Amino acid sequence: MHDLRIIREQIELLRDGMRRRGKLDSLAQAIDRAEQLEGERRTTIQAVEERKSARNAATREVAQLKKAGQDASTQQQRSRDLGEEIARLESDLAAAEGALTQILMELPNITLDDVPAGGEEANSVIREWGTRRTAATKPHWEIGEALGLIDFQRGAKISGSGFIVFRSAGARLVRALINLMLDVHSREHGYEETWVPIVVNRAAMTGTAQLPKFEEDMYGLKDEDMFLIPTAEVPLTNLYREEIIPASELPKALTAYSPCFRREAGSHGKDTRGLLRVHEFDKVEIVRFCAPDDSRAQLELLTSHAEKIVQRLELPYRVVLLAAGDTGFGSARTYDLEVFSPGVDKWLEVSSCSTFGDFQARRAGIRFRPADGGKPQFVHTLNGSGLALPRIIAALLEHNLNEDGSVNVPQALRPYLGVDRLT
Repeated sequence: MHDLRIIREQIELLRDGMRRRGKLDSLAQAIDRAEQLEGERRTTIQAVEERKSARNAATREVAQLKKAGQDASTQQQRSRDLGEEIARLESDLAAAEGALTQILMELPNITLDDVPAGGEEANSVIREWGTRRTAATKPHWEIGEALGLIDFQRGAKISGSGFIVFRSAGARLVRALINLMLDVHSREHGYEETWVPIVVNRAAMTGTAQLPKFEEDMYGLKDEDMFLIPTAEVPLTNLYREEIIPASELPKALTAYSPCFRREAGSHGKDTRGLLRVHEFDKVEIVRFCAPDDSRAQLELLTSHAEKIVQRLELPYRVVLLAAGDTGFGSARTYDLEVFSPGVDKWLEVSSCSTFGDFQARRAGIRFRPADGGKPQFVHTLNGSGLALPRIIAALLEHNLNEDGSVNVPQALRPYLGVDRLT
C-alpha cells in the first residue's frame, strides 16, 4: 500500500508510476478520487481538532462559571452541540479513510526508476548461464509417463485438470529436490528453515497484497474466511505482521517448503500440457526483511541464492529484468529466472525474485526500530521462489534424457535419490 504522503505531496509520481505500468488510463479516476479523499480527510481532521479545542474551552468556562455560582447552561449546550458535531465529523472521517484505504489497496506498487517502462516486450535479459541441449529430446510429459514418474490421468480423475500425481522415483525426485533446496538455503545461504500453515486468514493475504485484487485466483474455504496459500511468501511474511523487528536482527531471512494452490483463472488453454501450468504445485520459498537502504543489495543477494539452485541442478537458465507493465502488483523490481525447456523449445519461469519496498510492510504493519532508538520505520520485504518444482522437473527430464529412455540424475541430487539414473 502507498504512503499517504505520495497522495498528498507526490501525486504525479504515482501517476507516472501507473503510466510506466501501462495502467494510468484504467486507474486515473481512482487516483483522482484518492487525491480528493485525502484532501477531505485532512480538512475533516483539522475541523475535528478545532471543535475539540472549542469544546475544551467551553468545558473550562462551564467549570469557571459554576465555581463562581453563575449560570452555565449556555456553555453546557455549546459543549453538547460541539460534541455532536465532533461525532458527525469523526463519522465522516472514518468513511473517507475507509474509501481511501479501499482505493489504495487496488493501486499497484510504483516500480523503481531503473525498471524499464512498457510491457512484456520491454523485458531485458540480464545474463545467461549454461549450455542448452541440442540433441533430440522429448517433451517431459512423454518422458515422465514412459518412466512411470508422473500420472496425469489419475491426477485428473482425483481432482480435475491441473492436478498431478508423482509416483515411485517421481515422488522421490520431488522429495529430493525439496530437501536439496532447503539444505542449500538453510546451511549455505543462512535462511532460517520454517514450517508454516498452508491455510491463512484474509488479513494475511491482504498483507502480502494477494487480496483484495486477486481473490478470484485463490482457493477459499467454504463457510470460512480462509484461503489455501498460493505461495509460502504469505505465511512467511505475515509471521511478523503488526510487529516491530529490532534493527540488530536485520536482514532477516526465512525459507519454507509448501504446496501452493492457484486457480489460474483466465489461463485456460495457455501452456496447459504436462507440468507447465498446474493448480497445485510444490515450491521452496525464500523471504528477506531488511532496512530500506539495504533492499537493492538484498535483491541481488536473494536472486543469486535462487540462481545457485539452478546451477546445482546443471540447467541452463537466464535472468530477465521485468519491465514495469510485466512486474507483479506489489513488486518494485523483479528478476525472473527462466530455465530452457528443449522438449517444448521454450524458456520456463521457475522463480520470480522481487523487492517490494515498504509496499507489503505498510499493509501488514511490519516495522523495525532503528539502532539509535528512533521512531519505528517500515521494513522492506523481498521474496523469491527457490525454486518452484514443476517446471524444474520438466527441464530436468528433457535435458537429461538418454537415447535408451533413461534420465541422468544431476550430481547434486544423487545423494538424495541414491541413484545416478532414472529408469
